[in-house]
Amino acid sequence: MPHVTSPSASNYICSKLCAVLELLEKEEVHGIIGPPGYSTEETFFTELGQRVHVPIISFTARTSALSSAGNHYFIRTRPNDAVQAQALAVMCRGFEWSEVVVLYEDTEFGNQFLSHINKALEEVEIGLAYMVAFPSSAEDSYLLKQLNKLSTKQTRVFVVHMNPPLGFRLFTLAENAGVLREGFAWIVTDSISNFMNSVDSITRDSMQGVLGVRPHVPSSNELKSFQQRWKRSMILENTTSPITELNVHGLWAYDVVTALAIAIENIKPVNPLLFGVNKRRDGIEKRKLRISTFGPKLLSELSSTKFRGLTGDFQLVDGELKPSAFEIFNVVGTGEKIVGYWTSDRGIKRELSESRSTEQLKSIMWPGDSVIRPKGWAIPTAGNLRVGIPSTHGYREFVNVTIDPTTYECNWIFNRHLLGCLGLLHILERRVTSNGTDSLNSKKERPRMIYWSPLAVLAFPERNMVSNKWSFFILLVWLFMAFILMQSYTANLSAILTVDQLKFAFSDNYYIGCQEGSFIKQFLTEQLHISALRLRTYSSPEEFHNAMSLGSKNEGIDAIFDEVPYMKVFLNKYDSQYKMVGPTYKTGGFGFVSFSFLNL
Repeated sequence: MPHVTSPSASNYICSKLCAVLELLEKEEVHGIIGPPGYSTEETFFTELGQRVHVPIISFTARTSALSSAGNHYFIRTRPNDAVQAQALAVMCRGFEWSEVVVLYEDTEFGNQFLSHINKALEEVEIGLAYMVAFPSSAEDSYLLKQLNKLSTKQTRVFVVHMNPPLGFRLFTLAENAGVLREGFAWIVTDSISNFMNSVDSITRDSMQGVLGVRPHVPSSNELKSFQQRWKRSMILENTTSPITELNVHGLWAYDVVTALAIAIENIKPVNPLLFGVNKRRDGIEKRKLRISTFGPKLLSELSSTKFRGLTGDFQLVDGELKPSAFEIFNVVGTGEKIVGYWTSDRGIKRELSESRSTEQLKSIMWPGDSVIRPKGWAIPTAGNLRVGIPSTHGYREFVNVTIDPTTYECNWIFNRHLLGCLGLLHILERRVTSNGTDSLNSKKERPRMIYWSPLAVLAFPERNMVSNKWSFFILLVWLFMAFILMQSYTANLSAILTVDQLKFAFSDNYYIGCQEGSFIKQFLTEQLHISALRLRTYSSPEEFHNAMSLGSKNEGIDAIFDEVPYMKVFLNKYDSQYKMVGPTYKTGGFGFVSFSFLNL
């Protein structure tokens, strides 16, 4: 025979716990359906069920911590919050948002969700910008104050995890605070999504464009028949009040009772002798609580029960309901438009029947009646705008920064545009003699010029070098063959000469200069495999020039390796003494703020 407790409203939790203890003492309890999802109650009920061997069946518990901590008599028949957090994180990744803000109710119910959503966001490399806690009893003035602060922040993606009374009040005030306009994105968890059928018209109007996630309830003939019977019973019992459809919580409760009835029917009639009396007198056991030997049989039968319920397939796995799909909806008009689904094994899909994940949803109407996906951020309107300027004292040709000594205000002037994609070149010194000819300081260069000069003469002949037409014809044939050979080996050489395989052809006896504080030093050591002992850093063109004038033998350098813009500045200042040679190595380059799309 079922027993229903009605605790007093003055001290709801304490009265309910006392009622359950009294029930276990006076009645022969086979199983308990509850508690309603509060962590304190869940812990107490779980420990109680473990001691008296009575299964505790909950369709409101949101975490798997109790059912997975060796509490075999605790059964959870609703999806885990950790699974829902994964669905939310995958959604945010699909929209290419880099950060989100979590608004939650400052209770155990809200705090438990934070750990799940934080872990899920980390797995998809999305940042949690900040979290805002709202007390359950917060007044409208407090909610409005917090919403006004949110409107001035940079992140414009909000995930709301609250109970319906607080959550619906928040959205009503959010419209007045201006955070439900174009450019903002709002997502609600199933704590609000499951109660969208009972929201009033004013709150629904304020939630236009909001996205929601909730457990998917598949359509079936059994569900339609049950809904019709429910409406008829509501009409017969109350003809004045509007009829409210059962949400998923009511359907879960129906399936739990059905599962319990099936399990009991599969067991032989209950023998009262299967109950004993706990005679210990410590703690809560000062009461004469009945310990059931029938509970383990009921627990075993529940664990193996399988049937098609109103919410889908009912099957318990390790004391938890087998995970089902989540549906993603968009609040539009007077209803909700289903824009996609999420499953743990296939990810996001537009239709549940699709075999592969598309990572894309159907068309969405965003807040402010916008069809453009919010980018997830905006320039903050609160506080001072701070811009970083790459100022170096050695290269003021690009950016010249001056600081007022009295006010300490900083001004900067951009003297020329900088290219975003930069290459790398090295400069070798070309020493000029008094008669205007280049001198060869190294003896190793002389044999090289002996073989190079005849080839250069043949490749670029003067008109009077060819004595007759036949000689000129042979020269053309030779040049044509050389051209064919060059084209044949170009592709092969391009494939071989990758960045990792390039060898910096410079003698080990010479030192190389690079800019102080630049990534060039790391590039030379890691990519071109040059010893760090051969590198010397400088910070201005003058320092580079002085080091080149000294040479490696006099604690100087014989080559400079730096970025192209800085090399152009150097050559512009000392053009007659140096030249730029060698290949250009491509790197990631620099990144600068583009003022063309920022509304500053």
